[in-house]
Amino acid sequence: MCGRFTITVTLEELMTRYLIDDSKIQHLSPNYNVAPMHNIPAVIGSDSGNRLGELRWGLVPVWAKDNKIGNKMINARSETVAEKPAFKRLLKSRRCIIPADGFYEWKKEGSSKQPMRILLSDGGIFSFAGLYDTWEDPEGNKLSTCTIITTEPNSLMADIHNRMPVILRPEDEADWLGRDNDDVQSLLGLLKPYQSSKMRAYPVDPSVGNVRNNSVDLIQEIAQ
Repeated sequence: MCGRFTITVTLEELMTRYLIDDSKIQHLSPNYNVAPMHNIPAVIGSDSGNRLGELRWGLVPVWAKDNKIGNKMINARSETVAEKPAFKRLLKSRRCIIPADGFYEWKKEGSSKQPMRILLSDGGIFSFAGLYDTWEDPEGNKLSTCTIITTEPNSLMADIHNRMPVILRPEDEADWLGRDNDDVQSLLGLLKPYQSSKMRAYPVDPSVGNVRNNSVDLIQEIAQ
């Protein structure tokens, strides 16, 4: 699964990376410990280009009776995303990119678990493949939420965990966001493990396990 990640870049860096002229986000603070139920930056495609806004992490399908279901829907498995009722419709028409510059996973070491931060070798921004939906409560209040798609691990991640988030190759991002792309088989073909040779991982302090902790210290490599 993917349950924690980091996005520590500036708003300007995000807008440049995704060719965005106008953003609904006015200010972006570094987040060293993004957790489910946080509002997070997300990119969606439109006829006039990519748009940057915020979605709450934890999908609430349009048909949900209440928004509590979001706690259980932070991830969608690539193997079943085209079949599950909550995701099938979204795969065709409501795809998004969730920008990140690292994510955390816990590696089993005997009877304990060591948190690891995983990132690109160059430390740059990358794109989680996501889906989004907008739910409305009985009073008419709207809530836009998202989920991160996961897949089987690459060789780097296999030593850490049995799943990893789908990281889109830069050359595939336009196809994923394309509003006129509803070819399910083509889209599913993008949901594969990222090339391990372009990634690295290192151990971080266990304090990252507490969602209340959110400082630059969390992304510092520790000695083992």
